[in-house]
Amino acid sequence: WFARDSYYSHGILIPFVSAYLIWNKREDLAKTPVESSPWGLRIFLLGIVMHLVSALFRVYFSSGFSTIIVLFGLILHFFGKRVLRHIFFPVFFLIFMVPLPIVTIAHISFKLKVFAAQMAAVILNNHLRIPCFQDGSTIRMQHTQVIVDDVCSGLRSLISLTALGSIFAYWIKGGWFKKTIVFLSAIPIAVVTNALRIVFLSTVSEVWGTRYATGFLHDLSGFVVFAGAFILLFAVVKLLE
Repeated sequence: WFARDSYYSHGILIPFVSAYLIWNKREDLAKTPVESSPWGLRIFLLGIVMHLVSALFRVYFSSGFSTIIVLFGLILHFFGKRVLRHIFFPVFFLIFMVPLPIVTIAHISFKLKVFAAQMAAVILNNHLRIPCFQDGSTIRMQHTQVIVDDVCSGLRSLISLTALGSIFAYWIKGGWFKKTIVFLSAIPIAVVTNALRIVFLSTVSEVWGTRYATGFLHDLSGFVVFAGAFILLFAVVKLLE
């Protein structure tokens, strides 16, 4: 969560969001009878074994994921299935705080940055009339070039936006079809808005120079793009409602 250029800097917020979602269910939980499920201890032990094996082989993703399994087991054992049914999503939502394996992160990040460079090159050539060509994750123009590195691949906003999309899907009134659309819409929104950010930075770099496309403007565009993606996701929710 606190590593430099981490894709999971939002992870520290996830438990607080989960706790808030459970707190919103407090009236329903107060009316729900408490009972113990025989599956509770079994699931709890499964989570403990998963953690021990993961720690032995240093598989950190499954070790982190075992925390959620342990929580499910404890809730079933001490409170029962009815209580778990009310808070299933808030507990499952904790999965967004568990970092994906490094290999998976690297693979997805590579695919995303190449795709983002492709989209940006098409927009620059066909719509903004700025001649350029794509070379892997690099956009080469007449006077400069822009390298889409791992940080600008859009993976960070994709992970954060899918977490937001799951909350919106949880809150939206309607069946599973609407909820699925809301959740899945976070993916193209994150990818497209990130590509537009690269187009903006490429244009600034070509017209005014590379030094203007780095530093403050680079960081500011990241915040603006994520805010725009959030608004688009919220618009999808409103349209479906």
